[in-house]
Amino acid sequence: MLPNLSRRELLHRVGMGFGMLGLTDLLSREGSLRAAETPNISPLAPKRPHFPGKAKRVIHLFMNGGPSHVDTFDPKPLLQRYAGQTLPRENLRTERRTGAAFPSPFKFRKHGQSGIEISELYPHLARCADDLCVIRSMHADVPNHEPSLLLMNCGEARQVRPSLGSWVTYGLGSENQNLPGFIAMCPGGYPIQETQNWQSAFLPGAYQGSYINTRNTELDKLIENIRNHAVSPAQQRQQLDLLMQLNRRHQEKRVADPRLESRIQSFELAYGMQRDAEDAFDISREPQHIRDMYGPGTQARQILIARRLLEKGVRFIQVWTGEGQPWDNHDDIEVNHRRLATESDRPIAALLTDLKNRGMLDDTLVIWGGEFGRTPTVELPTPGANAGKINGRDHNHWGFSMWMAGGGVKGGHIHGATDDFGFQAADKKVHVHDLHATIMHLLGFDHERFTFRYAGRDFRLTDVHGNVVREILA
Repeated sequence: MLPNLSRRELLHRVGMGFGMLGLTDLLSREGSLRAAETPNISPLAPKRPHFPGKAKRVIHLFMNGGPSHVDTFDPKPLLQRYAGQTLPRENLRTERRTGAAFPSPFKFRKHGQSGIEISELYPHLARCADDLCVIRSMHADVPNHEPSLLLMNCGEARQVRPSLGSWVTYGLGSENQNLPGFIAMCPGGYPIQETQNWQSAFLPGAYQGSYINTRNTELDKLIENIRNHAVSPAQQRQQLDLLMQLNRRHQEKRVADPRLESRIQSFELAYGMQRDAEDAFDISREPQHIRDMYGPGTQARQILIARRLLEKGVRFIQVWTGEGQPWDNHDDIEVNHRRLATESDRPIAALLTDLKNRGMLDDTLVIWGGEFGRTPTVELPTPGANAGKINGRDHNHWGFSMWMAGGGVKGGHIHGATDDFGFQAADKKVHVHDLHATIMHLLGFDHERFTFRYAGRDFRLTDVHGNVVREILA
């Protein structure tokens, strides 16, 4: 029996009811509603970290192959004095044969109020010098691409472990349920180690990175099967609802199966992408002056797409230079590094400027770097490794540079240093595990507490290593 309500009481109750519906949706989007209170909640639903993080989203600009730090962000004028000579033995931290000192063919200049020295390879990015936090003392474990790629991306060089992007989406979820929470864009095909670079490993499959070949410009080629030409969207929704009911019945009879849950969510995600993906990946919807700011070419297009995906609520985006290892310049480093830097310099600077103009840089963490650096010495002629031109550099994991911007790091700051020749990290060393610990801190996680239980053990991105580099925190 309905209560006897006055018109004022009826309007009050109905109005408050609609308000509560709106509040529920808002709290859900912010991650304030716990999964236990919402049965079958999407694994990509927004979640709260351990503490309020400065960064809410990440763009990882991956220069696969290993860019040379002594030609980009770590000037070493002493190489000029030793040009063509063998470096002093105390500066060689390797058992490998190395050639003579090889001065950078690129000139360095100080930029911005901070005076950060950046080579002529990055004239546009140099204008953003005061936004950059350059870490010149990075180091990894081995000078080989495969284990170093896995270490940088997954925190483990040998065993199968979840990638950084998977950990981030596991911890924070996504702000858009119709797009993947983690997207990896690489034009032309897979990089070395292929999908292992964005694997979810033992985390649920919903946190796996979704690969996009950004060499394609048409949506149907960018994302396979994005459109269903056989049935209408309404019919698809009915089919999906029926499939969901059947899958849930199947699930109720079994102990929680992450593979089944991942499959259920993949159907929902695929349907949602049919609605949102076209808008996110279509850069023709951007004003002309924005497209002009990013410039032409594949790198510019995928970096602009990355910014659009951030606005759509995607949590973690990796932007790769291209298939294989383009920055692995054992010869012709002057020609190849100049070409690669030219392709990405303008769009990266545009990204930082664009994010700042939109008020997004403060809570977006932008990361630039490869899996290691390159030697300050010339590459010796080696069968199968180079063309014997003696104008390139070998791999160097002992010391290299990376930079970050936005998301709670100090802009206009240089952290650490390599030795006088740029061979090894010498001051305020930062291992890859330390970098990961710092990234998780910026996102609001204590990396030692942020774990996932698997096979009877609590795993974490940093394994049993890593310290937050507090000197770079704003």
